[in-house]
Parts: sequence; structure tokens; C-alpha cells
Amino acid sequence: MSSIGGGPGALAERAEAFLATAGFERAPWLAVVFACGIITWFTLPHPWQWLAAIAGGAGAALAAQALWPPGSAGDETRANLRLAVIACGAVFAFGVGTVWARSAIVGAEPIARPAVVLIEGRVLGREDQPAEDRLRLILAMRDADAGIARKVRVNVPLAALGKAGPPAGLAEGAVVRLRARLMPPASPMLPGSYDFARAAWFQGLSATGTMVGGLTVLTPAPESAGLARWQRTLSAHVRAEVPGSPGAIAAAFASGDRGGIAESDEVAMRDSGLTHLLSISGLHVSAVIAAAYFAALRLLALWPALALRVRLPIVAAAAGALVGIAYTLLTGAEVPTVRSCVAALLVLGALVLGRDPLSLRMVAVAAGFVLLLWPESAIGPSFQMSFAAVLAIIALSNSAPVKAFLAPRDEPWWMRFGRRTVMLFVTGVVIELALMPIVLFHFHRAGMYGALANVVAIPLVTFIAMPLIALALVFDLVGAGWPFWWLVERALALLLWIAHFTAGQAGAVRLMPQIRGLAVALFASGGLWLALWHGRARLAGFVPVAAASVMVALTPVPDMLIAGEGQQVGITMRAPDGRLRLVSLRDSRSDYTRDNLMELAGVGAEPVPIAQWPGARCSPEFCTLTIARGGRDWVLLLGRGRSQVEERALAAACAEADIVVAERFLPRSCRPRWLKADRRFLERSGGIAIDLAAERITTVAQGQGEHGWWREPEPRAMPTRPASPAPATTPSQ
Repeated sequence: MSSIGGGPGALAERAEAFLATAGFERAPWLAVVFACGIITWFTLPHPWQWLAAIAGGAGAALAAQALWPPGSAGDETRANLRLAVIACGAVFAFGVGTVWARSAIVGAEPIARPAVVLIEGRVLGREDQPAEDRLRLILAMRDADAGIARKVRVNVPLAALGKAGPPAGLAEGAVVRLRARLMPPASPMLPGSYDFARAAWFQGLSATGTMVGGLTVLTPAPESAGLARWQRTLSAHVRAEVPGSPGAIAAAFASGDRGGIAESDEVAMRDSGLTHLLSISGLHVSAVIAAAYFAALRLLALWPALALRVRLPIVAAAAGALVGIAYTLLTGAEVPTVRSCVAALLVLGALVLGRDPLSLRMVAVAAGFVLLLWPESAIGPSFQMSFAAVLAIIALSNSAPVKAFLAPRDEPWWMRFGRRTVMLFVTGVVIELALMPIVLFHFHRAGMYGALANVVAIPLVTFIAMPLIALALVFDLVGAGWPFWWLVERALALLLWIAHFTAGQAGAVRLMPQIRGLAVALFASGGLWLALWHGRARLAGFVPVAAASVMVALTPVPDMLIAGEGQQVGITMRAPDGRLRLVSLRDSRSDYTRDNLMELAGVGAEPVPIAQWPGARCSPEFCTLTIARGGRDWVLLLGRGRSQVEERALAAACAEADIVVAERFLPRSCRPRWLKADRRFLERSGGIAIDLAAERITTVAQGQGEHGWWREPEPRAMPTRPASPAPATTPSQ
């Protein structure tokens, strides 16, 4: 294939030359392309687009094979390019098809509407949450009305169970009867909020709710102890030995049970950048396997007859693998734990074979394994943060400046220790920078001092707390574990002090409104380019990273946030002192609602009720407020309840307003100048965010499409008289 000047042929030649000279590993890029196919399925809204994406990937592979067939003259000049296009096209199409198939197989149709139902079902899972004064049951039941089996999640308040607590036999496999108020899994409250409906779809959950009344165990659970029972027993034992908050943290390290951690401690760990320590992942699994490996190696070396006949590293690796798998299963086998276990097993295999254990190929195999089993994890923060951190560590450790800095040399021990300490801090900074875009995109807030806190917290957990927990459990077998538990309590109390101290500093938390998907894509592409290429070619990754940084810095703060039910409204305003404040329609008692509004508005101060804001006028039914945006004044009319208002007066008020928001249906005679966000509108749009200067509305529905977890409501008649005028037009969605 030939061309003149800068045509396709010249571009292909430059791509071939680049692929031929750039040193890189193919496996990591194939894992990236596989993840891109999965993310594409989530991004595209309609099935015909999913089919087009699969056809596009397969078509690119076939076109490359047709244009540059093996054995022809073109094979000599296009071999690398042909292989790259064929492999990437096929893997991309496979990624789209994999997640589509996974959705079709495991997705569970949500219930149509909230209902109070009598449930008689089998317990599939039980999770104790003493910090929330409840336990959580996953139940398999049969929906008598629909005639289908459903899996539901029910919160059981401990107060409803009485002083005796959970009845005997309430565990996996038991059959129970209870009455519960069930609801469909909740869609995002606002654009950018957590999409529980999507998560529930892939978990097979049709509904969630809370028990009302009592609970009866019809058939107790089998006596055989399963892993879940072992986990609960171990967690309860640890909390009994170590009281208070340190005991809850110790139980999380030992069994993966985070249900006992107080909310204030969770918040402090999150805002100090230490929340990753609470999730059983790479740090914990690696520490457990490394400890088992070296312990087995040292102990077996004391047996000369065995040491002379068997390669001890192989036996030690097998012991470490068994311990790692057991720890993964005991702590619940969550996706981050499975990913970490697979990666650690690959490291053990590399050590046995004498290969480099910290390689990008190892990361690619672990990522491919997880994505093949749980493709939906590609869009989750856990998967993204785990692999971003690992890639950052490997890319940093393999860079020439770091290798030169850590190269062995003749120097005092304190200088060598100082280099390691500096490297630990630099690694923490690099990890924080790698994770910052992901954290801000998913959680809209990030701890700014995490690198400093982790310099102390990671060694404290890895080399002190976790070994002490292991020793305490071993010595508990002979009733002598209490000295170790005392040390565990002191170590974890120090960890919590670090978290609360760091989170309490000025500027410790950065809030960010919803970042555009394009900015995150640029961050990801730039970061992957920096991590996966070698030599000077990798420096090109700084270009998209810089562009994304500018986009994030220019992210606009939404002027209005309206929840899907129309009851919660947040308006960003400048206070007389110049600070940005959030004015709320209602003084919500829900921390979840308040936190969502504050985070998506990028405001750290507590919301101000609209009735207390200067210039607002409120009646029992409505509030009005005028705000200046985009060179003009906007008049807002916000409903405060469902009280009926005389239609003529309401129509006159709507005519004077630019935006009307209400949680109930409004008559057609209510015709504001720009937007009427009443119950009918919000049922179809979901929560909305409004940028008045750009006159742009972003809705939850825009990002849902025809995926199974999103259902538009059936059209229903407007409760108004047929003779009412036609509805006012609203901005294009």
C-alpha cells in the first residue's frame, strides 16, 4: 500500500517504524484494550451501538489482515502494525462482547415499585454491621406476583431482634420469614453520584429494604461451618480481644469485616488518604504471603536433610500461595483481594523461575483475569485505583533515575536507610498523583496529605500491626495472646490518631465538582503511556496529562443541583465574605444527601437553608430566589411540599419565574420562562445539574441509555384539566 506525502501510507510507515523501535511489552497493552472495550459498552447507550463497536473491532482486524497479508511484500514493512491492529481489534471486540454477555447473564430485573412484602426465603449471605446497629441479609425469595425468583438485600435493625440479638441458626443456608419494605435499587441521586442500581444489577439484586416487625427462623442453617461463619467468628474474637475503634480496624485486617468501624473513623481514614488500608488488597495480601514465604523458608532451612534434597524456595512459595489463597477466601474474596492474590501468586511463580517479579506482564495477567471474571469492575474505583497504584510503583521502580538512586554503594547504614525513606515518600507522592484523578472523578473529594500520612501508616500496618495480629491469633491457641493484643491496640490507636490528625489539618480535603469523562480519559491515556512505554517515547504522556489538568482546573461549579425526587435542591451562591456556599431547599437529616450535594457542588461548608439566605422569600408552599448568572438574573420558584395551591395564583407565579422545581405534578398552566422541573420531568430525567451561564442541563438519564439497570417510567396522565394550555418548552436535553 503506497501513498504520497503525508497520506495514510506515510502514517502507516511511521507507526510501523515506531512499533519496531519502541521497547514495550504487548500483554499490558492488550489488557488496556480489553478494558477499553468494556468501558465502551458502558459509555454507549444503545444496543445497535454495542453491535457497531464489536463490528468495528472485528472489521479493523480483518482489514489489517487483508491489507497486509502474511507472506506478501507488505509483510516485511507492516508486520508489527498488522499484528497490533489485528490483536487490538479482536481484543476490543471481545471486551465489548464479554461485558454485554455478563450483563445479560447475571443482571436482575428490579422490582417495579416500593412495596411492603412478606418474605420467606433462604439466607445467601449475612453481614454484621455493629457500627450501624444492624445486620444485613442477602435473601433468595420467590416473587408470588411476578412468579419469578429474586435476590434481595434486607437490613435488619438489631433493636428489632431484642436483647438476645440474632437468633440461633441465622446464617447462610437458613430459611427465614420476615416482613420488609422493599425498594428498587436506587439510581444516582445526581449526575456523578454513585450508581447503586448498576452495582445491584451485576450483583443480581432485585430490591433492597429494611425489615419491619420481627424475624422468624423457619429452618436453621446447617451445622457445618462455612467460610462466612469462620469470618464472623474471627471478627467477633478480634473485637472481643481489642476493644473500641482499634478492635474494629484489627477485625478488618484479620477477616475483611469492616462492619464495626465507626463512621467518624471511616471519614478520617478517607480524608487522610489512608482508607486503602481498610480494604483488603495488595498491601495486606502481599504482607501475608511474604510473611508466610520467609517464615517457611527459614523454618525449613533448619532441617538439613530436607534442605539438601529439596529446593526450599519452591516449597516456601507453595506455602505462601496456600496461605494467600486461604486469606483471600477468609476475607470475603472481594475483587481487589482476588486481584491482589493473583498478582502475588504470579510474583511467587516468578521468584521460583528466577524471573523479575515486578513486571508489567504480571500486572497484565492479573488485570485480564479479573476483567474476564468481573468485567464490570473496569468502571469501578477499586479496580482502577488498585492497578493505577501498581503501575505507578512498577513504572517508578523501573525508571533509570530511581535505579541509579537505589543502586548499591559503599555507604553507612544510615545513608542507606535515608535513601529508602526518601524513596518511600517519593513512591507515596507518585501514587497519590496517579490516584488523584480517579478519586476526584468517583468520590469528588481527595485527601491532600496522603503521601505524608502513608510514610508512617504503611510501615506501621505492614511491619507492626499485621504481624502482631498474626502472632496474637497463634498464641491464642494456648491462651497466651493477650500481650500481643495489647500491642495491637496501641499500634492501631496510633494509626487512628494519624488519620484524625491528618484529616483535621487545614486544606486536608479537596472537593471537586463532577469532572468530565474526557478529562479522565486524557489522564488515563497519558498515565498509561508514561507507565507502559520505555525511553523518551514515554514523555509524550505528559501532553494529555497537562491538557486534562487544565480541564479539571476549569471544571465549572454547577449553579443548581436537583435530586430526582425534587425534594432536595442545592444552589451555589457567593456569601458576602466571598466564599462559595451551598443554599439548600431543605435542611436534610440525611448525611448521604447532604454529602452528595456538597461534594458535587465542590463546597466544604455546611449548607445554608434557603429560608435563612438573604434575598430569599418563602411561604409554606414555595420559596423564590433571584440569582445572577451569565450576565442576567434568574428567578427561581422552588416547591417546599405537596400542598395544593390555587391554580391561577400558581400560574401567575410560574409566569414570573425562569425555573420552577417541585416534587409534585404541576398543572399545564404553570409555564416558566425556561424550565419546569416537576415530578413528571424529574421521573424521566433523574437528578439534574444546571449550568446557567452556559444554559446547559446535565441529567442522570443521559448516561444510562438502554442498559438493564435503568428503566424510564411508564407515561402517566397529568393530574390536570384537559382544557389547560400546552406545556412550556424546556431546553434541549
